[in-house]
Amino acid sequence: MSAPTLHTVHSQPSWSLRSSHVHANLTRLGGHLGPVSFRLEHRLVSPLSVAPWAEEKLAANTPALLRVLRGDLFCAPFGGNATPWRGERHPPHGETANSTWRLKAFERSADRITLHANLPTIVRAGMVDKYITLIEGHAAVYQRHVLTLARGPMPVGHHAMLKFPDAPGSGIVSTSRFVQGQVFPAAFEQPENRGYQSLEPGAVFRSLERVPLLNGKTTDLSRYPARRGFEDLVMLVADPKLSFAWNAVVFPRERYAYFALRDPRELRHTILWISNGGRHYPPWSGRHASVMGIEDTTSYFHFGLAESAAANPLSRRGLPTSLPMNPKRPVMISYIFGVAPIPAGFDRVADIARTDDGIELRAASGKRARCAVDVSFIGV
Repeated sequence: MSAPTLHTVHSQPSWSLRSSHVHANLTRLGGHLGPVSFRLEHRLVSPLSVAPWAEEKLAANTPALLRVLRGDLFCAPFGGNATPWRGERHPPHGETANSTWRLKAFERSADRITLHANLPTIVRAGMVDKYITLIEGHAAVYQRHVLTLARGPMPVGHHAMLKFPDAPGSGIVSTSRFVQGQVFPAAFEQPENRGYQSLEPGAVFRSLERVPLLNGKTTDLSRYPARRGFEDLVMLVADPKLSFAWNAVVFPRERYAYFALRDPRELRHTILWISNGGRHYPPWSGRHASVMGIEDTTSYFHFGLAESAAANPLSRRGLPTSLPMNPKRPVMISYIFGVAPIPAGFDRVADIARTDDGIELRAASGKRARCAVDVSFIGV
């Protein structure tokens, strides 16, 4: 089958792929997957965000990552990467989120379509192959990244960003079991730089519903949007005993749920980047709001390669914050995200269980919703 041609979406040359239930766009620059639309019954939903400056001319020194910022991006090395590591100086979230990808193949079979792109890496010599698959009848996106890189540790992660309806508490966030939750252990934003945060740096918590604030009180991170005017970040360490780990957001008024599935032994942690208008420097300018990054990683927060490769409080406890690379043994990371329609009265996702033909989302209220998903794709 002939390959898709590039077309411009929100100012970025992109490849498009469609199935019965999904329309996805992949940017050539940075490999950002977005916008993504899903067909649910007789309507379309598009849960992922696109930066509000996507159509604007930005300062010449703006990283490609920010010029493109949308949807879900694969990061290697994940994080800011402000500190070099053994001579390696990576851009924010790595070349995979900033450099130009090449389309290698576009294949269609009776029930699925796969786009294959790759990126030769320079800072850490090697190759990253990206495979995006859509399956007929599935309101889900299947991603696989294969890293064939020179030796050394590498923090990696998926960086999905959801745009919530602006009404306070319009989305209800939940995750599979985690063994520790912690607020970013340093200043995430600083008023002198026109950035503001609300959570207590380094605070440890057991529930998203009770997280310490700077003012000594607590807040509920499971209801969002909230805390307008602030930018915060927390990390959850998944229980590695789970057969698979999940994150979910229920949008009761819109009558659907977003979900993401992964193997917790590949991607150990979930970072919640809570972006609600707390950055007043460009290009953010106080307008990146009602967005939550739900980012599944093996990393030490979002510091970058140097901090994730070095001994840190998590790695000292035996919790991996990077993956070992070896050019003779490529590393494969598989990931699924999608949506499911929900019945009236479906509140918070309390559990996601595997079924014979997909998954069942189980609400705290007792309501249930099923959808077709090939869970075996993530190797569990």
